[in-house]
Amino acid sequence: MRTVLGNVLAIYRRELQSYLASPLAYVIAAIFWLLGGFFLVVILFSPEGLLAQVARRDQVLQMGMTLPPLDVAYEFLQGYFGVLGSLSMFVLPILSMGLYTEERKQGTLELLATSPVMNWVVALGKLLAVVTFYVGMVLPLMLVVAIALGTAEPAVSPNLLLVGNLGLILLAASVLSLGMFLSSLTSSTVVAAILTFALVIFLWIVDALARAVPGWLGDALNHLSMLQHFTSFTQGILDTSSVVLFVSYGLLGLFLTAQSIEALRFQRN
Repeated sequence: MRTVLGNVLAIYRRELQSYLASPLAYVIAAIFWLLGGFFLVVILFSPEGLLAQVARRDQVLQMGMTLPPLDVAYEFLQGYFGVLGSLSMFVLPILSMGLYTEERKQGTLELLATSPVMNWVVALGKLLAVVTFYVGMVLPLMLVVAIALGTAEPAVSPNLLLVGNLGLILLAASVLSLGMFLSSLTSSTVVAAILTFALVIFLWIVDALARAVPGWLGDALNHLSMLQHFTSFTQGILDTSSVVLFVSYGLLGLFLTAQSIEALRFQRN
């Protein structure tokens, strides 16, 4: 067990260092931060943003009319987590596209396939590294959110922030795991990114397709929707079925990646 953990940690360190040394990774992070900051400003300060809605609401209340209560912090977090989830759908395929395609280009994939280190150990180390990089991308935005909501009334529930961030991490891990499998099938990073993006879009909007399919098949397709299950996290709801779905996607990606590399080992033999 100690040897396995040591191998996972060694792969994790090597992969994370490759991301930290990659100019493309910093470009992706910069674009993610720029867009994340832009949509934060739009949600709060645009003419139809939350602060403008609060101002109009106060004017209506001063006229003696009654309105239902509005939790601005909750509405902001729900909308902003949804925006970050949608942005991640475009960023994650790019992060995962080089996990194994670069190994093919450098000629090291054959070494990994024939090494004594188990394939799933290598895949797990790579996945943990890219998830860590993604978390590093999200943290600055969450710091800005925490500062913006620091004086909110009523105070923001920490559970809402924790559950929303957990949803982002689980979403990222599942997409990156599936993308890692697809990157193990090709030597082209562009092809890997396109395949991952197509799969993610399908899993993101499959609930819309499910509504057109009657019966048990429609119910099954609806349960596969990443959007539907991620939405529960943005609402601060820790749903066990949603956690199970994302973990299942992650484990499926790890398993398929290990089998893909194992098939390469048999080809070489």
